Amino acid sequence: MSRNIYAVAEMAGVSTSTVSRALRGDPRIRQSTRERVEQAAAALHYVPQAAAQRLAGSPVRALGVVLPHIEGTYYAQLAVGFETRASAFDTSVLLLLANPKTDQRAAVRRLVGQVDGVAFMAMSAATDALISDVAQRMPVVTVARTKLPGVPAIFAASTTSADELTTHLIHRGRTRLVFVGQVDPGSDIEARYEGFVAALQRAGLPIHPPIAVPLDEDSGRRLASELVSGGLVHDALVCGNDEIAVALVHEMQELGIDVPGDISIVGWDDIRVSRYLRPGLTTVSQPVAELGALAARQLHLLLAGKKAEDLSILPTTIVHRQSCGCDAERPITIERGES
Repeated sequence: MSRNIYAVAEMAGVSTSTVSRALRGDPRIRQSTRERVEQAAAALHYVPQAAAQRLAGSPVRALGVVLPHIEGTYYAQLAVGFETRASAFDTSVLLLLANPKTDQRAAVRRLVGQVDGVAFMAMSAATDALISDVAQRMPVVTVARTKLPGVPAIFAASTTSADELTTHLIHRGRTRLVFVGQVDPGSDIEARYEGFVAALQRAGLPIHPPIAVPLDEDSGRRLASELVSGGLVHDALVCGNDEIAVALVHEMQELGIDVPGDISIVGWDDIRVSRYLRPGLTTVSQPVAELGALAARQLHLLLAGKKAEDLSILPTTIVHRQSCGCDAERPITIERGES
């Protein structure tokens, strides 16, 4: 065991074996004891022996990925892009799914003890404070979440694309627009909402509170029913992703609403079904797999003692289809240096 485990044990007031079991998430350890050990380990920047040995100079063997979940196309593509690039570096990948509604500190610390570097993707249960702590022990990158000091961050261009997409709807005569999605601080959804708001402010249109619902198919169906039964107050829905947008388009039409005649609906991600839906979904295509691949590359550079870009923003493309009122597909790529 690393010599530091004794310092952790002393600070927490427990034995070294209890430290080891607590950091492995042993259910026999009381919650209060586990929290005391985790706090001591964080304060002392303790790295379990397996990770410490790799940092001392042995070959890179594994990289970690922390995601909120792997449901839907977006998260799956992030993971696949990361794993594909990591494999090219002859490196294995350990995946941790950390639902934002759970306390995953112990699980993250166990992962840290098994890998050489970690990519924290999207808004998982890993807090900014926890990520910053891990970054003091080993190479860390973030993808589509808060930019932290000293931690390389990767984004797809969101704010500018959302601004231009919203402006396009306004130019088509829409005046009662609302954003659909949970606007979590530091997330890419927040960046899209900022672009949405900027376009409305510039046009002098009212800004309604966002409809804060999970961005999934079931929520889309329920929301469509609620909006129609409420008299369809809005004439355009700017959705945080395609999954809920596709469900909204389908369900609205099932309820007798003309899309885009009565209401325009746009999404984000350009998932495969978006182009086969009728009307086709106007959306934003982002290089999701490339985001994951770049995260693996950045970690590989850091582990090789090289410099990684502090901030990387990959271009996105607005794809105009019929759900906004356009007649044909017309892609516009956004490459400005803004997330």
